[in-house]
Amino acid sequence: MKRFLLISLILFLSACSQSKSHKKQMDHSEEENQPASGMTIEARFADRLQTPWSITKKSSTFFISERNGTIAEVAVKSAKVKRDQVLLNKPLYTEGEGGLLGLELIPDTNVEALAYHTYLEDGKILNRLIRLQKDEDQWLETVALLEGIPGANIHNGGRIKIGPDHKVYVTTGDAAEPGLAQQLESLAGKILRLELDGSVPEDNPFAGSPIYSFGHRNPQGLAWDESGQLYATEHGQSAHDEINRIESGQNYGWPIIQGDEESHGMEPPLFHTKGNTWAPSGIAYHDGSLYISNLRGEAVRLFDLQQRKAEIFANGNGRIRDVIIEKGTLYFITNNTDGRGKPSANDDQLIGMSLE
Repeated sequence: MKRFLLISLILFLSACSQSKSHKKQMDHSEEENQPASGMTIEARFADRLQTPWSITKKSSTFFISERNGTIAEVAVKSAKVKRDQVLLNKPLYTEGEGGLLGLELIPDTNVEALAYHTYLEDGKILNRLIRLQKDEDQWLETVALLEGIPGANIHNGGRIKIGPDHKVYVTTGDAAEPGLAQQLESLAGKILRLELDGSVPEDNPFAGSPIYSFGHRNPQGLAWDESGQLYATEHGQSAHDEINRIESGQNYGWPIIQGDEESHGMEPPLFHTKGNTWAPSGIAYHDGSLYISNLRGEAVRLFDLQQRKAEIFANGNGRIRDVIIEKGTLYFITNNTDGRGKPSANDDQLIGMSLE
């Protein structure tokens, strides 16, 4: 693996130049070729990951959730993958798009995390938010924070992020029942906001409810800018994938409106892909732009928030599931082993690219 990493670092400059020549820029109406702008350095930090879903990082170690119920631990210096089993109080359900999904390390703890996973109960597919504690070579569930979130073989949401307000934000899908996204009695098709102990914050928009925003189809990305503004990415029904500026208590329209459609009391997207399909997943913010992992779009796209334009930042690695940014480096995981991609012998992979 060390030799593999060194080769990637040495040879990538020439490969990057070829890759960047395929960059494209998208506005609201069309996608057109763009010349390469600047140079990035890529390194492959891990390979043969097993359907990874979320990237987190503590000091010099990555922790990556894998849908089959394991967490891959990757030390930056060694590039070795250590795989630890997650011991859950309710059995994991991995059919379709289910499994161990979101993972978020809890700051100022001795390696504790929040996790989101799919499970079966009384014949129903559901999702739950739990807290985990790392114990040597395994992770143990310590407490369930929220259970009974509607699930299905598709549209489970699953992204977890701790916001700048120190609250926990969780995305949920419509569980293949679009009408649930408009029902405030259901947790499906929502962005939820909780305290770290699972209680409902007093300043949530709907008293006693974890719901922060609603009318979502299948949101899978959350990120904040330096002012504390929250953005989310969302899968459209047929193309029309969205980037939304999220405000407390607002209705984002699914399934009543999508794309350029409007309806009183419903928020249109900040940007949508019209007839193109990205299938956006995890996102990260850096210097005025969102970096968006694309599954169907098979790229990391950069979206300029001021100009409201997007371009391909990195491609050639297949489906991309999640992305994080730390100290001027963008890290992302491929998602080619989920049954919808074309995996290479080394997939799935953790890749890093300099933003400097």
